[in-house]
Amino acid sequence: MGWIIALIVGGVAGWLASLVMNRDASMGIFWNIVVGCVGSIVGNLIANQFGIAGSVQEFSITGLIVAVVGAIVLLGVVNLIQRGRVR
Repeated sequence: MGWIIALIVGGVAGWLASLVMNRDASMGIFWNIVVGCVGSIVGNLIANQFGIAGSVQEFSITGLIVAVVGAIVLLGVVNLIQRGRVR
């Protein structure tokens, strides 16, 4: 049951991050879920440095915020990499 919640929260986190980074039109639901789940790992790595614990497997507002911040960081890195390839 925990992985289903992780997928749902990951999808919401990826969708919110794509709205913030103006990439919503170029991403589908699958990539929103991938970005949200991978972003939650990145967010947990960042949050642990500040002593903040948030888990996506059990729904909490802290876990959702950590996942969204991690997904925003992940999308920012992807944007930098894609921008470097174009030039």
